[in-house]
Amino acid sequence: MSLFQPTTPPVRDEHVVLPLSEAFGPTLQGEGPYTGRRCFFVRLGRCNLHCDFCDTPFTWRDDFDPAVEYPDTPTEEIVDLLVSKGAQPGDMVVLSGGEPLMQHKRLLPLLSRPYSWHVETNGTIPPPSWWTEHVIHTSVSPKLITHDSDPLKKRIKPVALSKWSRLAEDGHAAFKFVVATTDDLGLVDDLVADIGIPLSSVWVMPEGTDAATLDARLADLTQAAIDRGFNVSGRMHTMIWGQERGR
Repeated sequence: MSLFQPTTPPVRDEHVVLPLSEAFGPTLQGEGPYTGRRCFFVRLGRCNLHCDFCDTPFTWRDDFDPAVEYPDTPTEEIVDLLVSKGAQPGDMVVLSGGEPLMQHKRLLPLLSRPYSWHVETNGTIPPPSWWTEHVIHTSVSPKLITHDSDPLKKRIKPVALSKWSRLAEDGHAAFKFVVATTDDLGLVDDLVADIGIPLSSVWVMPEGTDAATLDARLADLTQAAIDRGFNVSGRMHTMIWGQERGR
C-alpha cells in the first residue's frame, strides 16, 4: 500500500484561491513538540468534522457566514499578508483550520513558498504524494473524545492515520490528543496500539478554553500520561490569550 493518497496532479497556479479565515503573527506555537516557538499562522475555513468542543467554530459552523469568515482568497494575497506581518523566508508558518487537508489539491502554491511550513490536521485525510517535500512537520490530532456531532467512523480513519503514523516514524509528524480526563487516556492507548503510532510521537494535552480548566486538567493528566510513555503539552496560547482571535 502506498504511503500517500493517489491524487490527480495538484493545482500549481499561483492565483488559486483558498478559504482564508485569518493570517496572524508573529505569535507562538502553543501546543505539542514546538511549544513556545515563534511563528505565524494561516488559518483556513471549512472542516469535515463538527466537534462540540471546537475552539474555532467560526471556521465551519453554519451560523457563521462563509463570505465573511473565510472568503476565497488568492494565494498571493495570503503571502502578502504574511509579509505585511513581518514573516521572512525560513520563518515557521503554521497552516491550520478548520481542516486544511480538505484543500490538499490547492495547497501546493502556498506550501511551495519559502517558509518553514507546519500543518495541523485531524488525520482523516492522508498526505498527498508531495507532502514531505514542502511540509517540515505535521501535527495530527485525531478526535477521540465522544461527542454527538460525528460518529466514530467519521472521526477516526485507520488507513489515513496509518499513513500519518509512517510519517511520524520518519520524524515528519507528531500526534496530539486533546483529553479531558484520565479515562480518556484509555482511548489514546487503544488507538496508539491499533495504528502502531510510535510512543515518542504522542503528545497529550488538556481540553479546555480557560486557564483554570487547563491547569486543573493538566495536573490531573500529567503523571498518568508519563506512565504510559506519552509526552505532555499544555496549551500555552490559551493560557496566555484565552479565546482571543488572531493570537
